[in-house]
Amino acid sequence: MLALGDTLQGQIRSVEYDSRAVKPGSLFVAMRGESTDGNRYVRATLDAGAVAVVTDSRESFAFTDARHVPVALIEHGRRALAIVSTNFLHHPEQKLALSGITGTNGKTTTAFLLEGLLKQAGRKTALIGTIETHVVNEVRPSPHTTPESRDVLSIFADAAELGATEAVMEMSSHALAQERVWGLPVDVAVFTNLTQDHLDFHQTMDAYAHAKARLFAGVGTSPARVAVINSDDAYTGFMQQAASVCETRWSYGLGDDADFRASSIVFHPGSTQFVMNTPFGDAEIASQLTGRVNVYNLLAAMAAAIGRGVALDDCMRFAAELPPVPGRFETVPNALGFSVVVDYAHTDDALRNLISLAREFAGKARVIALFGCGGDRDRTKRPKMGRVAGEGSDAVIITSDNPRSEDPAAIAEEALIGVRQSGNANVRVVLDRAEAIALAVNEAKPGDIVLIAGKGHEKTQTAKGVSIPFDDVAVAATALREREARG
Repeated sequence: MLALGDTLQGQIRSVEYDSRAVKPGSLFVAMRGESTDGNRYVRATLDAGAVAVVTDSRESFAFTDARHVPVALIEHGRRALAIVSTNFLHHPEQKLALSGITGTNGKTTTAFLLEGLLKQAGRKTALIGTIETHVVNEVRPSPHTTPESRDVLSIFADAAELGATEAVMEMSSHALAQERVWGLPVDVAVFTNLTQDHLDFHQTMDAYAHAKARLFAGVGTSPARVAVINSDDAYTGFMQQAASVCETRWSYGLGDDADFRASSIVFHPGSTQFVMNTPFGDAEIASQLTGRVNVYNLLAAMAAAIGRGVALDDCMRFAAELPPVPGRFETVPNALGFSVVVDYAHTDDALRNLISLAREFAGKARVIALFGCGGDRDRTKRPKMGRVAGEGSDAVIITSDNPRSEDPAAIAEEALIGVRQSGNANVRVVLDRAEAIALAVNEAKPGDIVLIAGKGHEKTQTAKGVSIPFDDVAVAATALREREARG
């Protein structure tokens, strides 16, 4: 690799792993992926002007060498992509202190909260996550929760050039297992929780847990300096053991043994207050976020911020200013006397937490739960989500989420099995998501809470290989306006 770099000193203008992005002067990293193999496109990249190739295929190596183009044969494509990219971009990962967040649920909210605390403390930041990417004050779209290393490093380089000193990243289990985060040194590592999801990829919960745990030991780097771990999760002991290599380990939760503990919790529909007990003293926290899950998210974010040197008193002051996260218990305003909430909940555990929170606020009024299940993903969670919806809600509407290549009706039928198991007979299947949302809005009565779950912040719906514009918040707002107009 070094020899290849010396040979092409000054000639490489970009590093690419997507053949469509190759232009004259590019170095192309051809690697085997999950859905395609970049080695299939080596010929096309050379024709497009690639001046060098790094490949994990002997056939591509031989072909490129025969074209008299500099080529390196490597064993691990993603590791090579990270190494080449860091060298080309002059090691931007060394210019930012990185906080990495992993877990089934809560990654996005915790990442937004942590970035908000760091910004309130006067630091310039980068954020990479599910909803969007932040490069200091610029907002960019996020096509993936955790991008390939080349893209992460490019974001880091842009942020560092603008004076950023901090980065916050959601690190998905896929990215950790696939080593998309190879060579990124994590200073503070946060584990939120682990419940069933992504078993289409990991196959077992044990493999899923091991993928998450890689965050603490480091993926091609030294271990994280600080580990922040949910003490109330079933996998706490496993993660604590994995984090034994870290210099500092802090736990957070509601139990007495947590280092960062919430007590005297008071919930309101639009706010939460609690006392945060910490090794550094106690702090009275007031937040615009609500619900038990957000107490956990706030504890995780504030522990991580303190790990990054933000004072406890500052965390207490800053917490009140942190806004809700888009698509996470996001309320759609209306004047009809009932609540409409859009949330990203797309696992049985997240849906259970969402419905539980709504039930607490609804009192004797009804909770109407609308949800779907994604296609080409873990099928075993579909009946579990259905059962959760049936057990916790007064009425259930099953609809489409992102069916992708699957039949939406077949997906809905698998979720319906769980609703029937719950004994809740008030269930309907409306596959058109816009029609389903309109149905829920039109049936709601004063005091009711309508939950629109599964997509949250997403602005598209994917079916049969095509993504079309679709925004749950916008669709619900339209349905509400139409009902208001009818009087």
